Amino acid sequence: MRFLIIFIFFISNVFANEIPNIKNIVINKQPKTYDNITFLDSKEKLIKLADYNGHLVMLNFWAIWCAPCKKEIPSLDILKGNANFDNLEIFPINVGKDNVKNSKFFFNDLKIKNLDIYFDDNNNLARDLSLRGIPTTVLFNKEGKEFARIIGYIDFNSNEFLKWLSGYN
Repeated sequence: MRFLIIFIFFISNVFANEIPNIKNIVINKQPKTYDNITFLDSKEKLIKLADYNGHLVMLNFWAIWCAPCKKEIPSLDILKGNANFDNLEIFPINVGKDNVKNSKFFFNDLKIKNLDIYFDDNNNLARDLSLRGIPTTVLFNKEGKEFARIIGYIDFNSNEFLKWLSGYN
């Protein structure tokens, strides 16, 4: 009986760590590889995902007209400032054809302090990653492969998400 209880405890912990109870997260059984993922910063400098190999990377796609994005971005800003995730690179990428000035006003209005603004010129990246809506967050492992994505709003500072993410950090 004692062995059975220990076995059940072990198995439940293994599955709990692999599959979080986060309803809108999709975990890839096999990480996906993409070639030449690029986007622009607010000064139109080209950013290459390949330059961040060795880091956990989140690409968060948003627009200023998106109400769930407005709710989500402050929690993303807090996550960026979390010292427990110093190997995490977060890129909030505007896909709404909004100019830099409007995007900065949007971030200022939300009191965003830790995040910079990035842009998907002509929505090419959103198309290449087969996004179906926003907000969507695509997560890349330290080898630069997509291992998960979050479709829709999430509180990036919920205990459940932070616990799950720490397994990849």
